This record gives sequence, C-alpha cells and structure tokens, in this order.
Amino acid sequence: MRRRLMRGEPVTDPLPLRESLRHTPYRDPRVRDEPGEIAERRRRMELSVRVGELLLRCGASTRDVESAVIAVAASLGLRRLEVDITNQSLLVQGPAPSGGEPLTALRVVRTSTRDFARLAAVHDLVDRIITNDLDVEQAGAELKQLQREPRLYPRWLVTLGYGGLAGSVAALLGGGIVAIAVAVVSAIIIDRVGRGLSRRGLPYFYVCAAGGAISTVLGWLAFVLSRLGDGPWAMSTVDFAYAVAGGIVVQLPGRSMTSAVEDAITGYPVTGAGRMLTTVLTGAGIIIGVAFGLSLTLRLDRALDLELSTPGALRFEGQEPLLWLVVLCGATGALASAITMRSRLRMLLPTALLGMVGLLVSQTLTRYIDLGATSAVAVGAIAMGLLGRVTALRLGAPPMVLVVPAISPLLPGLRIFQGMYESVSGTVVGEAAAAATSEGVVTLVGAAGVALALSTGIVLGDLMSSPLDRSAVRRRRARRR
Repeated sequence: MRRRLMRGEPVTDPLPLRESLRHTPYRDPRVRDEPGEIAERRRRMELSVRVGELLLRCGASTRDVESAVIAVAASLGLRRLEVDITNQSLLVQGPAPSGGEPLTALRVVRTSTRDFARLAAVHDLVDRIITNDLDVEQAGAELKQLQREPRLYPRWLVTLGYGGLAGSVAALLGGGIVAIAVAVVSAIIIDRVGRGLSRRGLPYFYVCAAGGAISTVLGWLAFVLSRLGDGPWAMSTVDFAYAVAGGIVVQLPGRSMTSAVEDAITGYPVTGAGRMLTTVLTGAGIIIGVAFGLSLTLRLDRALDLELSTPGALRFEGQEPLLWLVVLCGATGALASAITMRSRLRMLLPTALLGMVGLLVSQTLTRYIDLGATSAVAVGAIAMGLLGRVTALRLGAPPMVLVVPAISPLLPGLRIFQGMYESVSGTVVGEAAAAATSEGVVTLVGAAGVALALSTGIVLGDLMSSPLDRSAVRRRRARRR
C-alpha cells in the first residue's frame, strides 16, 4: 500500500498525431497505410504543407493551421511528424522510412488576405481528405485549382461593403441620416485611398494612420458645411463623433485581434505575440491618424469660432436608439463585414443572424440587467463563439468565417475617438477648456478592454462548444457519403 501511494507518475510520452485532433473539427480521421518509399512520403508531406500554407495566407489561426496539417498528414499515413508555425512560415519535418536524413518541407507566407470563401473551401477539402473521399492526386489537383481561382466578389462590391459597415455602426450608435451618409462616404474614400497607398508599397501602419486622419477630417468638414445653413441637414456635434466612429470601425483589425488572442490562449505564445504586435501597431496607426486629424480640425475650429472645441461641446451620450434598431444595425453591419471578407453567399445570412444575436445579448444585459458594457460585450461574444462554431461546422466552414465578421459592429470605434478627443483637445484648447489628457488615456484603455473582452469571449465560446460539434461533423460526413 505504501509503495502504491508513493509511486511516481508514468513517463510523459509524445502525444500521437490523431490524439491531438480530439477537440478539432478534424477528429477521427481515416488513416491510410504508411508509405514505404521516400518519394511517396515527400509527396504526401508536400500536400499537407501546401494546405497549411493556403490557410495561413487566408488568415486562419495557428491552431486551425496546425490541426489541418496534422489531420491531412495523419490521414495520409504520416504518423510521426513535427510541425512548427510562426506568423509567416510553416515548417514540417518527418523521419525517412529507412532511418536516413529526415524529410523537411518549408513554406513562407509574406502576405495574408481576407478571403473567407477560399478558407472555407480549404476546410472542406481537408475534411474530404481525412474521410478518404479523395486520393493524393485528386487532392493535389483540387488544391492547385483553389490557389488559382479568382477572389470572390468584384472589388467595387467590397468597397460598398466597407461603406455599409461604417453606416450601420453610425446608425447603431444613434447617428442621424447625415452622420450615416458621412460614415458611408468616409469608409469608401478610406478604402480607395488605402488601396492606392498599398500599391505604392507604403506599410500598412501608415495606411491606417491615413485612414484615421481622413475619417476625422471628412467628419469635421461635413459638420462645418452643415452649420452653414439651418435646414434639417444640420449635423450635431454628437453626429460628428458617430460619423468618425463608423470610419474607424472599418479599419480596426478584428480578424488579427481574434487570431492573436486565440493563439496566446491555446498554447502558441510566439505566434500570438507576433499577431498581437501587428494588431497593436495597426491600432496605433489609427490612433495617430485620428490624433493628427483632431489636432488640425480643432485648431481650425477654434480659429473659425465654430464652438466645437468648447468645454462639453462634444458630448458622447446621445439619445439611446431603440433596441430593435440596434439589433437590425448589428445584422446589417455583420452582413457588410462578411462581404468585405469575401465570405460565400450561403454564409451571409448566418453571419447576419449571428451579429444580431451578439448585439441582442449585449444590449439586453446593458439596458435591462444593468450589467457593465464591457462585461455585456464579453457575454455576447461568448454566445457568438458558441453558436458560431456549431453553425459553421454544419455549413462546412471553420468557425471564424462566421464569427469574425459578426463581431465587427461591436468593435469600440466610438471609444477610440472619444479617448483621442479627450487627449488631443486638452493640448489644443487648454486644460481649462477641455477634458484632461488623463481621461483620454483611461478611455483608450477601456476601448482596449472591450476589444480584449470580444476576443477572449469568442475563444471561450468556441472551446465550450467543442463537445457539441461531434454530432454535426458526423452527420455532415454521412451526408457526403
């Protein structure tokens, strides 16, 4: 009895490849015979790496990329494999059958795109490989065809999608018709200018800074022009804030932020840190652009005596919109965001419904249960993560295809603008005439808290729904047979 009580734990063995897929959509793959020839092993390894490369290029998280690579390799009979993934590279190594030099495959991905239609197609391809519906030749041919296919939707429709997202956010916050129109026009101009700057090789940080400045200056110009007359099109100071907030939300890195938090939480700290640094730099670029735009416009406003920069002139507590209007705007914004990320047509309606659920949950908790705004957003994100995974797997797509566009209307664009206004106006007008800079810093920290609550809530909802998707995966595979 004493020996049994004091016995040490068994040696920790390496986790088999198949066991690492237990909580992923690629669980229970059908394993083929292990190839004996080096050329055949290399060919199957190359297919696995090419799948991971395309997923990285389409913006998948590290966990999804690693799961797909392991699932394909394990299904093709490669039982011993080492997979190493960074932000821009994928390294896979496996032993040779005769005990010689190990086989190594490396891919470097220098750019990523928002292409959720291609991401869903790769997910479906991996699912068919692990169920033995495709052999190696067929899978390689289909993968090559996926790489060559043109991107879904024409560019002008994607630009209009950005405008729809900005307008829906302005309406969700309670902006009037003029504020919504200004937000739409601002988003369209930002998209076109950003594309032009990117084609000229300007880093994305400066593109985001230019977008933040454009959004602020255009909102201020609309405010000034609307004040020239006393008609129904006059724009209030709070509408000015809502119009700028809509333009900011269009640029916020919702996809990379979610992937960064998911990587950090699920055991990939290096890639999570790299993605988070990219997200922080993107947000910093937007903040710098807004700060520049506010510094310029507030000085002009003070010179022209428009009373925008007087104490309390820019109040952020406007009239609260009706709940049904907020929910409708959330659905519209999620739908427009899905178009900008090039989701498939069959994914648009589920994405809109998921965005509606997120806004309904968060707004209900805030209005009727008096829960804090950040906590309510976190609960709404958990619900979106849970429902998004179950729904997406039933439709044959990874969860982020539905969840990432659906959270776009919840991103804290207004808080970012409010924080920058409180910080910049104090230096332009004077501490006695505007909010102290410290208040702006607190508001910006609150905006970061909302963004973190969104990301962590989505990841938690996704992990909670993992036991529920087994039946959905099985039914989908059975229907395909």
